[in-house]
Amino acid sequence: MEPDLFTAAAEDRQEKDPASSPLAVRMRPRTLDEVVGQQHLLKPGSPLRRLVGDGSGGPAGASSVILWGPPGIGKTTLAYVVSKATNKRFVELSAITAGVKEVRAVIEGARRAAGGYGKETVLFLDEIHRFSKAQQDSLLPAVENRWVTLIAATTENPYFSVISPLLSRSLLLTLEPLTDEDLKGLMARALTGERGLGGAVSLSEGARSHLLRVAGGDARRALTALEAAAGAAIAKGEEEITLQTVEETVDRAAVTYDRDGDQHYDVASALIKSIRGSDVDAALHYLARMIEAGEDPRFIARRLMISASEDIGLADPNALPLAVAAAQAVAMIGFPEAALTLSHATIALALAPKSNTATTAIGAALADVRNGLAGAVPPHLRDGHYKGAAQLGHSQGYVYPHDVPGGIAAQQYAPDTIHGRQYYAPTRHGAEARYADVVERVRARLKGAE
Repeated sequence: MEPDLFTAAAEDRQEKDPASSPLAVRMRPRTLDEVVGQQHLLKPGSPLRRLVGDGSGGPAGASSVILWGPPGIGKTTLAYVVSKATNKRFVELSAITAGVKEVRAVIEGARRAAGGYGKETVLFLDEIHRFSKAQQDSLLPAVENRWVTLIAATTENPYFSVISPLLSRSLLLTLEPLTDEDLKGLMARALTGERGLGGAVSLSEGARSHLLRVAGGDARRALTALEAAAGAAIAKGEEEITLQTVEETVDRAAVTYDRDGDQHYDVASALIKSIRGSDVDAALHYLARMIEAGEDPRFIARRLMISASEDIGLADPNALPLAVAAAQAVAMIGFPEAALTLSHATIALALAPKSNTATTAIGAALADVRNGLAGAVPPHLRDGHYKGAAQLGHSQGYVYPHDVPGGIAAQQYAPDTIHGRQYYAPTRHGAEARYADVVERVRARLKGAE
């Protein structure tokens, strides 16, 4: 028997006894029109629409696709919809349990089905990033020759986790995180729908808001938490799911935090000011509030990168590379593991020596430019590489620093309008103490004092 997303026996049982299946399974869309979010992938003529259609399109057949996105936003759901709606032969494999042997068996079955009775095969491969290079290579002939139409799902960046030949033979479809409005609609449907809770309970606004925070954009998590809270409310004889019931069932306290309002900016501001003030414990508290409230980890990472230059700068030159590395890691791994990376960066920045000289220096330079102090570039610094430049006096008298002892030539670099102005005023905090000594000597050499 070929592997499939849901066996006939399981489906029969679900129809006879809906409560036997989890709410997240019962509410799984059966058509593309029921899919929540991802509307950018479901337009008429899109690859997914063509996969569930009759396959007509002349010589332009349906393309293999790679679905990329975080957990719980609909990758497996889209494959399930295809399996229910398509008139093609549908086979499912998971890269966690399958290997080259299973892949070759599917491909051989696809060739027999196509040759024997003209039936096309759609192969859904979940967690493709878990396949080794050799295992992914085994898919190439089937995809290239269209013995199978591949739907591959991954939570990891395909440019790092999928081999280039397979990537080039497929369409990469990026799934967007579900919005709160998407999840609100899904929960409303689950509360009243026959496949869901059938109107047995209602949901208070506070409980709904907390479920959205707990879900963090994950539809599966939202429905699982809703089902647990509904069960608790029904057991207590309550007709409405309250915030207290949700807190009791999902074991997480509600966090007062509005991602679209003042709290969003207040808590973010408190995080940065705590880092600036070197209070690592307060910084971790505000970081935890943002994480628990479902804040976008990329937003937090961006704030940390800004802090590294704004408040630390040259006092610890490693702060910015560390913050950038953290942002890159967060973008690749997502929550929940991204919390560890954000904690790592927050602790390092909070405990780093502080200097805002990068901020004040560029601020002073920008103020002069905006006030009109932007004089002509000194002639000896102007471009002298084109014909006729020498006749204009460009680049004449320029002293090449590498030709003088110490590598610093006594000559004017700034325009006359700001010559002698000093923007950078280094502190002696941390590593910047070295820059303070250096800049003092360099400025003296430029003036010809040494």
